[in-house]
Amino acid sequence: MATTNKRRTGTGPKLRTHEGAPARRINPEQELRRSVMACLLWEDSFYEEGEGIAQRIADVIPQLPAETVSEIAIEARSKMNLRHAPLFVAREMARNFHGKIVGDTIATVVQRADELAEFLALYWKEGRQPLAKQVKRGLALAFPKFNEYSLAKYNRENAIKLRDVLFMVHAKPKDAEQGQAEAAPAIKRKDYKRGMVARHADSVFTRLVQDSLESPETWENRLSRGENKKAAFTKMLQTDELGALALLRNLRNMEQAGVSRDIVIDAIRKADYKRVLPFRFIAAARACPSMEEFLDEAMVNMLSTQEKIPGKTIVVIDISGSMAAGLSSKSDMTRMDAACALGSILREICEEPRVYATSGDDFRRKHATKLVPARRGMALVDAIEGMQNELGGGGIFLNPVMKWIKEREERADQIVVITDEQDCAIDPKDSPLNADAFGKRNFLINVQADKNGIGYGKWTHIDGFSEGVVRYIVESIRLEKSGQQG
Repeated sequence: MATTNKRRTGTGPKLRTHEGAPARRINPEQELRRSVMACLLWEDSFYEEGEGIAQRIADVIPQLPAETVSEIAIEARSKMNLRHAPLFVAREMARNFHGKIVGDTIATVVQRADELAEFLALYWKEGRQPLAKQVKRGLALAFPKFNEYSLAKYNRENAIKLRDVLFMVHAKPKDAEQGQAEAAPAIKRKDYKRGMVARHADSVFTRLVQDSLESPETWENRLSRGENKKAAFTKMLQTDELGALALLRNLRNMEQAGVSRDIVIDAIRKADYKRVLPFRFIAAARACPSMEEFLDEAMVNMLSTQEKIPGKTIVVIDISGSMAAGLSSKSDMTRMDAACALGSILREICEEPRVYATSGDDFRRKHATKLVPARRGMALVDAIEGMQNELGGGGIFLNPVMKWIKEREERADQIVVITDEQDCAIDPKDSPLNADAFGKRNFLINVQADKNGIGYGKWTHIDGFSEGVVRYIVESIRLEKSGQQG
């Protein structure tokens, strides 16, 4: 997850952040991680267009070994819970590399049934072409992962349908239910024509081809049939049929439909949030404020069993103007929401946390950085976001803020800075590249996929806004300590 600290060899023009501060020159692997791990593919950000970010990803992939690109794609999907960017990386692997590693990567990053067709849409984005051998193999390996419910849920009337994928890649069923040869004799029909598939009687794959899969009881389908909202949501909550993300997204709908408050609260407490990005709790609390107390409880409880980060940890959260921008042009969540969610997680799992908010209009001005009150969960998020007006909403100045904090804290076992890295220090004496990383261990988390950044060199640089970045910090500290003890 973190990048190595080796700098790219050679010289070139001086790099700058979008705000004009000096940026660190990085190697191709670091560049790919930076572009992928916080990327909502094709969606414009505050500083860059989505097309430009995608092109940067495509340009750097040929510069790296296939194994490195594969690791990044799988990490982005499995640990950072991103969907589109890993598929795009896998597609570019098919363009630039050969061998089983391409098919294996595709098979691994395809983790939802609709991604089978989504990958093909990416593959044909520039024009329809024959499928490469490893593309067929990868999709064929991925197909049997999905049961009838999953296939039916995503069997949509899109330009590329799941049955089209099945025809093209000739996926082999994994068991009798899906259609193994031993289950039943193959269907032989006199009117069989090329392009049709003779599958086994009454198997899942046969029903997919014939468009006769059993309709899944998703909340979308039940409501689209005109079913009573209160009754539908109540039943799904009582039978654990509603996933955690769907639960969070529908809290306001449930409240408006009159679903029992006790049933909803019980569902919030029991849900499995392992695939939910942390800022989704913040979004749910904003949409349904009456449930904030219980969302807060669920978020804190989720963290209570996690391994603690020992010692004193200073968390610095960038609340500058650009952090108020959306994660993308289509997102209803901001960079600050992502940063605050990560800050809340760190607040819970650090033995001795100290959280600062910084917004450096002019770091010679009083109160450009401020210690956040020792609050938890949603209250901490509110406190941090409420400081933006107070502190001015300017840009981050990493070098001066580190000096300011060091004067007050003197020591730190860990420093974690959460930012979009758009430093504004044009004055050479305030260059972020010279910032005093005075902790025993120093991490900088970048929550945006913008080009050029500051947090390399002395910093362990991590990209993304998933709770996976926090897990990385915990694990890296644990490994370091176990190595020292050994």
